[in-house]
Amino acid sequence: MATRTQPHSARTIAVALHGIEPATFERCAVIRDWLVDHGVDRVTLLVIPARDLHPLGERSPEMVDWLRERREAGDAIAQHGFHHEPTRRRRRGFGARPGEFSGLDAEETRRTVHAGWRLMKIAGVEPDGFVAPSYAYTPALRMTLAGRFRWWAELLRVRWAKPEATGACSLSPAFSLAAGGLLGRVLSPPLVRAGALLPTSTLRIDLHPADLSHARHMMALEWVLAHSGSRRAVNYGDLAGVRSTQSSAPPAVARTAATR
Repeated sequence: MATRTQPHSARTIAVALHGIEPATFERCAVIRDWLVDHGVDRVTLLVIPARDLHPLGERSPEMVDWLRERREAGDAIAQHGFHHEPTRRRRRGFGARPGEFSGLDAEETRRTVHAGWRLMKIAGVEPDGFVAPSYAYTPALRMTLAGRFRWWAELLRVRWAKPEATGACSLSPAFSLAAGGLLGRVLSPPLVRAGALLPTSTLRIDLHPADLSHARHMMALEWVLAHSGSRRAVNYGDLAGVRSTQSSAPPAVARTAATR
């Protein structure tokens, strides 16, 4: 059960760790520990329910235990698609955005989303919200989410998912270090640094397991955290104004290691 809460008035930082599945678990755990060391006590964990079509609970009980521990510590858990890859091949036109749910009709979308939700619930890590791979949403996907989740995240904002909610959601674009191609990898660290300097109430940072292998990415992230010491760390449920009874209330955020 969840309740609607008032959004935090203080400046906040919301870090989301994408692509969590058995093959990436160890890297994700290292990144999460690194964030704790830098004062980020509250994160959103994006979990793929059935990568390679194998249920996460069967593939990695250790990862499931870790997710439960992180939820108890204040992290939010989001369902990250079903198996994260496009379900169907689709011709790419100009401006087309690839996504797992592209080309699926309403019933196929509903079955895919609910299958992932059931796998996570059976494993004991029922998701609080939903984040589509690549933030690629379809009308059918949006309609499905309203009946199952408390919140869901777009590239530009985090939304309260219940159909009766009519209030506007604050603009909070997500900055990512995982840009594609050589040019993207070169430009993304300075763009993330620039985003951290914007006078926004909420700074959203997307991290991926591969970031751990790129020194420039981690250095950029460390710089961002060092310049965000006055921000409160929140998860996506906090941004949506939803607090799950399965997690504790948000603590006051410690300042980053570089500013302590």
